[in-house]
Amino acid sequence: MKWNPESWTADAWSQFFQDHWIVVLAAVVVLVIVLKVVKTVLKWVLAAAIIVGVVLYGGYSVDDLSAIGSKVEAGTKEAILKAAVNEASKAEYTAKPDGSYVIKTPNLELKGEKGSGKVRIAFQGIPAGTWDVEGPIRTLIEQAESKAPAQA
Repeated sequence: MKWNPESWTADAWSQFFQDHWIVVLAAVVVLVIVLKVVKTVLKWVLAAAIIVGVVLYGGYSVDDLSAIGSKVEAGTKEAILKAAVNEASKAEYTAKPDGSYVIKTPNLELKGEKGSGKVRIAFQGIPAGTWDVEGPIRTLIEQAESKAPAQA
């Protein structure tokens, strides 16, 4: 493991805490006990050792966790784009009076505003962020809009 603080993103730490929550909890309990019981400089040495141990613990470095997060994100984006291509024929377009629209397919829900270059996407009910309207997403929107009944 190499020391690379630039790769310590919030996502990497979040994944670390999810994977190693028992170790983190145990470390916090031991840390509190050490700080309450030990009255000398030794308590700060022990506290620092516990904190460093948790940071360096595990089969994963923070770099590894960051790489895993990137792979999951790429896989999700690929699944969303595949669903956009495969489910375009099943898309239901709903125009709202305020100029916004909602497109629903079996796995996707897109929310956007007419003329905007961005759309909010949810994949299987889970928010996937705001995406640019391009490629398969643009095709899905255009196909859904062309199939929609004319608005009065």
